[in-house]
This record gives sequence, structure tokens and C-alpha cells, in this order.
Amino acid sequence: MIKPQVYQSQNTNQTLLFLQRPSVPGIGTSASLPLWLGKKVRRHKKVNHLVLVSRNVQTSSTCATLTGTDKTTEKSTVKVKAIVKVKITVADFFSSLRLDRGIDDITDLLGKSLLLELVSSELDPVTGVEKETLKAYAHKAGQGEESVKYETKFEVPGDFGEIGAVLVENEHHKEMFLETILLDGFPEGPVRFDCASWVHSKFDNPTNRVFFSNKCYLPRETPSGLRRLRAEELSNMRGNGEGERKSFERIYDYDIYNDIGDPDKSLDLQRPPLGGKEQPYPRRCRTGRPHSEADPLSEKRSRRFYVPRDECFSEVKQLTFSTKTLHSVLLILLPSLGKIIKEKDLAFSYFHDIDSLFSTGLDLPTEHETEKGFLGKIMPRLVKSISGDRGGHVLRFETPETMSRDRFFWFRDEEFARQTVAGLNPCSIRLVTEWPLKSKLDPEIYGPAESAITSEIIDREIGGIISVEKAIEEKKLFMLDYHDLLLPYVNKVRKLKGKTLYGSRTLFFLNPEGTLRPLAIELTRPPTNGKGQWKQVFTPSWHSTSVWLWRIAKAHALAHDSGYHQLVSHWLRTHCVTEPYVIATNRTT
Repeated sequence: MIKPQVYQSQNTNQTLLFLQRPSVPGIGTSASLPLWLGKKVRRHKKVNHLVLVSRNVQTSSTCATLTGTDKTTEKSTVKVKAIVKVKITVADFFSSLRLDRGIDDITDLLGKSLLLELVSSELDPVTGVEKETLKAYAHKAGQGEESVKYETKFEVPGDFGEIGAVLVENEHHKEMFLETILLDGFPEGPVRFDCASWVHSKFDNPTNRVFFSNKCYLPRETPSGLRRLRAEELSNMRGNGEGERKSFERIYDYDIYNDIGDPDKSLDLQRPPLGGKEQPYPRRCRTGRPHSEADPLSEKRSRRFYVPRDECFSEVKQLTFSTKTLHSVLLILLPSLGKIIKEKDLAFSYFHDIDSLFSTGLDLPTEHETEKGFLGKIMPRLVKSISGDRGGHVLRFETPETMSRDRFFWFRDEEFARQTVAGLNPCSIRLVTEWPLKSKLDPEIYGPAESAITSEIIDREIGGIISVEKAIEEKKLFMLDYHDLLLPYVNKVRKLKGKTLYGSRTLFFLNPEGTLRPLAIELTRPPTNGKGQWKQVFTPSWHSTSVWLWRIAKAHALAHDSGYHQLVSHWLRTHCVTEPYVIATNRTT
């Protein structure tokens, strides 16, 4: 090996130092750069090598040593501990039933539950390419009531740079919900990654999940070492517009509403698509389901509807809101309710029959003894199973909080008024700004426009405390107005067997204590079959007949409010309006 030559000038106060240029293994050879320093070379007598001492030159933690036979470069490393927190989900209750559960347990015992890769935010200064990631398997280190902890250790080189991302590969056959990843041991403090996301199994998709640090960047300011990963992640989330989406995917792609109807079930249920080139909105998230056989413009309906994995309900909510799950469980466990569920036209005979679901309960058949734990897990907010006096079990529905305080709360006017601002649909109540009330529909088709709610009715209900004009001026009159919205559909709905519908107006008065009091409900039917318009006003009453007419009128008003909530407030103003923004946000970040 050729020894490096040292040239010493005639000026004994100056010394030439050779600094080693950074090198990459397998790429060329290292070379030296001469620097003049105002210091002499010191030669150690006991060791046969030269030690070049620098002044005013900082070399981080790397010290270059020249020997008679070789050169070595020592780099400092930082020992970092990675702690991964995984949330325990409801699905873990059923995990013991999976055939591949034993394989996952072995994976945990071998300490290879998760494969982590640390990604530098910097490029290699010599090659200009991404630095090689640091890999390590995380093992299961402990389990609490709500989460499982996985740990591993890394030795991070001093010149690795800032950790900008972590790649995660799930070695289990089941997806995991990662809450956080904490890298502890850096001199400047721990680095935290807030994940809050599902990580698919590598057996479902071999592509690793990437989690970026909590530090935010504008696109043009993204560190060079992370740009490729950012671009790939964005491309994955956008999708390519092909194929049917899988439940574990996180793809946000656009599609029109072409699945409103169900023509395969009946051509009467065929509905035209909403959206397209002429009317690009509303838009929904693309599912890629096959087209209907009866209508090529429509998608097939399916019980499993694709939603990007991180947008889905929690498992408890999914199971609670699953009508299929509830229907199946009730048919199995409650034969006494099976007839009611199967026969759509059969209703409860008495109010007491409904109350008994919460109070008395129903006997749980002994042959389904094992299912009571299943019910407690998947529907904890709907049903509960309690021990009976004879050693059996009784199934009871959970009593609503309002009903536990007052059994007849749903009868009362105070609750009826409260639900308009704190119930299912608090978005429809409006301030009355003009009087008398009038319809804006064509009177030639729908009858007289004037409302049957008069000033005399309101004065009587208020009790002469204030006039209608003064109440409007002081902003004390409010209204739920579904008159003009529903009246065009009344005749169509009333043609259906066992169905009825009205247009409705409901007036409320703002009490001095700040609560609402219902004053009157108007129900209207348009002209039909040669008969003129029908309308009637119902008011609170204690007469034996009038009181039930008032309660039935309130039931109609609540049904209208609930239907408006589902179709307009929820679907139209939430999904149709907001969903395009949600999709666009995930496609551009």
C-alpha cells in the first residue's frame, strides 16, 4: 500500500494536513485534500504512525487516522429505541376463531411482528441518491387494556440525518391500527409519529405503509430524501381508476352517483345517475363495483360498500349500525320478535309491548347460551343479557337515558320542542319573519296558499301575553316548515299501500326561560280525485280525543323532520356537498 506523502515547507510554523474525502463503499477510492495549518506535525515515537492534528477544522465525530499500512474511519452512532403503540379493537374478540391466529402468535414469539424502516430526510451528499434505510423487527413488549406495545432498537449513524419517515410492514395476517411510533434516544429529544391509521397485512398488499413525521412542509419545501416517498404515497391514494376497491385500501377516487337505485331487484327501483360531464357534482368515492345487468349505467348494489379504510366507522359502530347483523341476531335469539321482523305490515299491538323490551325483557333460549357474549361485544349499546331467577338469561334492550328518567318523556311537548334544536335534525328550525304564513306553490295545482294557522290561534295558545306581530318583532316565533317541500309528493305516497303523507308546518314560541313551546301543527293534503285541498290545525289539548290527535300530529311532524334529515341534511348537505372536498384534500396532500 502506498503511504501518503507529507510535504513540509521551509517555514517550520506551517504544517500540511491531509483530510480524507467522504467515500461510499463500492464507489471509487478515497482521496486526500491538502490544507495548510499553522501548526507543526507531531510524531509519536512509540507508535509507528503519523497523527495529523487539525486546527480550525471541524469534522463532526469522524477522526481520520493514517497508519503505515491502512486507514480507518470511525463513525459515532446513536442508540435509538422505537416504541410502537397498537390499539386493541373489537375484532380481537373474534381473533381466536381465525385459522391463522396460531401463525401470528408464532410470529410474535419470534419477535417479528412489525418490520420498521427509518428513512432519512436527506440525500447522500456524495451520490445524490437516497440513503439506505435502517431496518429492524419490532417485538411484542407488553399489552394493556386498550393497546399493545411493540419495541425494537436501532443504531443510527451520526451522519444519517433527520428521520423524516418510517416504513411499516405488518407481518400478521390481520390488519393493525397504529396509534403512535416514538423514536427515543436522540440528543435533541424523541421523535414522534402520530399515525392513527390502519396498516394492512403484507399478505393482503406487499407495499409498505409510510408514516411521515409530524413536521409539516409545503410541497416545494419537502426534504429531498422524502420527495419520492411523498410522490408515491400521493399516487397510491389517488388510484388509477381501475379495478374494484378492496376493504383495506386507502384510495380516494371520484365517481358519480350511479348506485342510488337497484334495477337488478326491480325495474321500478331504477334511478338515473347523478353527476357527469354536464353536471360534475355531486361526486362520491369510487368503488369499482361491476355494472348492473338490468341497467348498464348503474352499479350493482352490495352489502359491503367500499369506504377508504381510515374513513370507516369504528368496528363498534359498524356492527351497531349494521341492519344485517341486528336482523340476524334478533331472528336467532328472539323468536317472539321474528314474526314482527319478517312481516312488514305487522306492528306492535300496544305501547306496553315496546316498553317490555326495556323493562321485562325476553327469555334467552338456552340453546343459544354462548351467543350472549357475542351480543355483549358487538352491540353493547343496544342490548344486554342479565341472569334470571331460574338460572337462565333474559335479554333486555338498553334503556335510553331520557327514558330512564321519565318513561313518558317522548309524549311531552317539552321533549318535542327540545328535539328541534338538540335532536336528530337541529338544522331546519327557522325564525318566522312574515305573517300571515303563505305557500309559494302554484295555487291552481296545490290549492289556496294561505295557512290555516291564524293570529287568533296563536294568541289563544300564547295566552294573550304578547301579540303575534310583537312576537315576530322580538324574534320569539319559530317554525319547522315542510309544507311546500312535501306537498308535491303527498298524492304519490298515499297511493302506496299502508302509507300516508302530509305537508306540515309547526310553530314554536320562545319562552322567557329560553326554552321552546309548541303552539300549533298544520297538516295539509293537496286536491285529489276531484276533492279540494284539505288542511287542519292541531293544538295542545287535554280533551280525551284532542290530546291524541295532537300526539299523532306531533308524530307526523317528527317523521317529516327525520325524513328531511336523512335525505337533505345528511345525504345531500353532508355527503354530496362535503365528500368532494374530502376526496380532493386526500388527493392533494
